[in-house]
Amino acid sequence: MAGLVMLGASPARALDLIELHALAVRNDPAFQAALKDRDAGVAQKDIGRAGLLPSINYRYSTGQNRSRVTQSTFLGDITEHRNYRSYSSSVELQQPLLDYEAISAYRQGEALALFSNETYRGKSQELVVRVFEAYTQALYAKDQLLLAQAQKRSFSERMQLNQRLLDLGEGTRTDILETSARYNLAQAQEIEAQDNEDAANRELSALSGLPLNALTLAPLHGPFTIKPLLPDEYEAWQALALRHNATLQSLAHSIDAAAANVEKSRAGHLPKVGLYARAGKDSSNSESSYNQTYSTNSVGLQVSIPLYAGGRVSAQTGQAVDSMEKLRYERDARRDALLNDLRKQYNLYKSSVAKIRAYELAVASANQLIVATRKSVAGGERVNVDVLNAEQQLYDALRNLAQARYGYLGAWVKLKYYAGTLDPADLEQVASYFGR
Repeated sequence: MAGLVMLGASPARALDLIELHALAVRNDPAFQAALKDRDAGVAQKDIGRAGLLPSINYRYSTGQNRSRVTQSTFLGDITEHRNYRSYSSSVELQQPLLDYEAISAYRQGEALALFSNETYRGKSQELVVRVFEAYTQALYAKDQLLLAQAQKRSFSERMQLNQRLLDLGEGTRTDILETSARYNLAQAQEIEAQDNEDAANRELSALSGLPLNALTLAPLHGPFTIKPLLPDEYEAWQALALRHNATLQSLAHSIDAAAANVEKSRAGHLPKVGLYARAGKDSSNSESSYNQTYSTNSVGLQVSIPLYAGGRVSAQTGQAVDSMEKLRYERDARRDALLNDLRKQYNLYKSSVAKIRAYELAVASANQLIVATRKSVAGGERVNVDVLNAEQQLYDALRNLAQARYGYLGAWVKLKYYAGTLDPADLEQVASYFGR
């Protein structure tokens, strides 16, 4: 009876957590979106740096011109009709020398690139959590279905025994009704378990991109080992989370980006100095240069000093400051929520250890109770309902034990996730609990 949660034949080639994670990395749409978002964000650094580097532009224009030129002479007015082609060609290099707006834009691009990297790191860790949850939820749904089916078979066999005893004059109609009621309840639990299994399998398939179900997964194998939590103190986990949590780190970089945006807005009050070099060639570019070609090379400094922009710069700066302060408050709120979640998972891990040990003892005791109760019924000391209660106690203990084991592993994974230290090696450690 103790192995009811492991009922059902294991497939010849089961899928483990590592393999499911590899499938999710390739096929999960949410993770693929996070990957593209990271790539787009990293480009912000190059975009910001471009404002500090030289820019080279080539310009060329050509046209066909018709004009009538009248000149006054001592002989009278002379009119000339001209039909000619003109063109202008130039190459110009510009290099910023003093541009605080461009410097701030570069710093903002750096911060946004770091923000994207941290966000991607968080999504990568979140994927590990989602893979584990989809994997264990599918297994737990299968366990509950097998448990409900085993419970229903047990009650069916009990009803047959009750009927035989009634036929022999040793049983009662009440025994049959009691067992039938338990059988009907088990039927309802089986239907609910089937629905839960279908939903879990669909989630598994959506994550992996393949038509998977719990039967294709490697199940928990025993004995179930409780490992020490390192570090053991909550304060150490809190310190890890404040230093390494990807969400908090990304928010810190977003605040840096917002601060750079404030400085970029303030740069609207500051002058800009740049170097330029130009080489150009013009032919018949105007009436005064008709039938003349000029080649001009020039190098110089260009200074731009803003005087008044209608208050736009001040308004943009104030808006940028408000946006930065908003991000600070959001970071503080997210930090408080994170530490609350971290504490919940820490407490869950600690309590799950005690629960597992208690439910393991409860399963062993329930098995012994069933044997003893059946003997007592045969000796006339107990009645049918006592056997039903003993069996129900076993099924409840098995259900609670499975839930506690998955909860223990899930709490450890989420504890590492909230601390910001979850990596593939941790997934391998969790995968060792599941055998092929």
